[in-house]
Amino acid sequence: MTTLNTQIDPFTLEIVKDALLSAGDEMFVALARTSMSPIIYEVLDYASGLTDAEGNLLTQGNGVTGFIGMLTFMVKETLKKYPGDKLKEGDIMIINDPYQGGGSHLSDVGLVMPIFYQGKLIAFSANKAHWTEVGGKDPGSFTNDSVDIFQEGLQFSCLKLYDEGKLNEAIVEIIRSNVRFPDLSLGDMFAQVAALRTGEKRVKELCDKHSVATILAAIDYHLAHGEAMAKQELAKLPKGEFYAEDFIDTDGIGNGPFPIKVKVTITDDEFICDFRGSSPQVPGPVNCSYTGLVSAVRAIFLAITNPAQDVNDGVFKPLKIIVDPRSIMSAERPVPVSNYFETLLGSLDLVWKALAPHIPSRLTAGQFLSVCAVTLSGTHHDTGEPFLIVEPSVGGWGGGNDADGASGQFCFSDGETYNVPIEVAETRYGVLIDEYSLREDRNGAGAGEYIGGKGVIRSYRAMTDNQAVTVTFGRNKFLPWGIDNGNYGSPNEFYIKKASGEIDGPYGVYPRYKLNKNDVVQLITGTGGGYGDPRNRPAEQVVRDVKNGYFSKEEAETFFYVRVDEMDYSYEELPKRNAQ
Repeated sequence: MTTLNTQIDPFTLEIVKDALLSAGDEMFVALARTSMSPIIYEVLDYASGLTDAEGNLLTQGNGVTGFIGMLTFMVKETLKKYPGDKLKEGDIMIINDPYQGGGSHLSDVGLVMPIFYQGKLIAFSANKAHWTEVGGKDPGSFTNDSVDIFQEGLQFSCLKLYDEGKLNEAIVEIIRSNVRFPDLSLGDMFAQVAALRTGEKRVKELCDKHSVATILAAIDYHLAHGEAMAKQELAKLPKGEFYAEDFIDTDGIGNGPFPIKVKVTITDDEFICDFRGSSPQVPGPVNCSYTGLVSAVRAIFLAITNPAQDVNDGVFKPLKIIVDPRSIMSAERPVPVSNYFETLLGSLDLVWKALAPHIPSRLTAGQFLSVCAVTLSGTHHDTGEPFLIVEPSVGGWGGGNDADGASGQFCFSDGETYNVPIEVAETRYGVLIDEYSLREDRNGAGAGEYIGGKGVIRSYRAMTDNQAVTVTFGRNKFLPWGIDNGNYGSPNEFYIKKASGEIDGPYGVYPRYKLNKNDVVQLITGTGGGYGDPRNRPAEQVVRDVKNGYFSKEEAETFFYVRVDEMDYSYEELPKRNAQ
């Protein structure tokens, strides 16, 4: 952080700070509007923002919550690899190496651009987006049965894509020759470049208008303000040590489950997350790098303290993370990381689980948790061209202490992302969507005074032979947890309903399941955990739940002790309802 003696009035500092935030927002919109892939322009699986000259995050626009903090590591890796005067105006670096600042998996490709003003490095523009393809052994690149990083696609170890404004054509040709959908991947790359240049343009305009000294002072002010706000919120939290343990279901190649644990220590000045004692790194691709762990903890820390706060590195000054080297959440090369997001989610869920009973105003019961990632490839029935679906799935969030859980929402790390709309999917892909509905569990899953949100069913019907679907559904064996006598939720799972009438499943993880015409893959995501004893749910609300199809009349009687007449929806409260 740069220290300046320049005295600037607070109004100007606020104006410049907000202008920097606005520039970050404009970069975010620019990338969505110019990208080629639905995973970016529909789902919003990307992030963009600005850092200062030392790599400290200033602003970040997120579709994917799990990217919080990763831009910082990308920039700092750039500064490490190109020290001194090795960075020039017009340079743009490409980086996706999970172990060198990338932080996620190879499909998430980052670009970093230094911003100079009158020859002085003053900031960086950066973004990170999920490409439909980066090569590797499977269509869609990220896979659930890889055994090393080399099977997962192209690796860009912080290379100069542009050198003083000149495009490195060799890198472009390597990409073109090694990915299955080069027009999509390269189109998304150039959209990222456009977004970087938008950020550069706005920062230079601010320098022209307010001077470099003012901009640098505003950056210092912005970071200090973030730290002050975080400490103010930290003071409101309960102090002490809090513990949680859980499991990662599987590594995708037959091993597991893997234990993970955390001790959270909250003091007046620090929020310490100690993950030591968790499983070592594993043979299959659920390993998460340290950068991914940091992003996970930053996301849950923000949710616990002040989720409405603008994100910058000052906010995370009180945060400290401790983890064993080469653990499942601090893995090292060359173990595979395609499905890192399952361990990233498991890590943040540990902190959530440890603190949820103590901060009921901020944290709910357990959610379906998994990204529930799906890649489906084959030949389009109308065009005869290859197609590829790459998308996450929505599910149920846990009930809170004053509200039911949300149904049909993305998991924590996916954040403000969206489904590919049915109309887009059926036009672009070789499938029909037979069903998209809320799940009916029929086993009391998510029952509570405040019920867990419902998972969903989304069914894809193959319209051609020789399609293949790879599904990675975590939280298949260990269910979303309830709070204060609330019921557990339900698992994430999927079935294959074949044209012959045979039904195969349920499965949680499966690579490249072969589909022929009129085979249906039925994706079913989990219902969230319940909050509070189901017997405390108002009987009138239980009746509405039955009427809405959230629970059957049998569930109402068994778990809520309310007998509902489905003819006129009258009800009777049973004696055990008040026997608590």
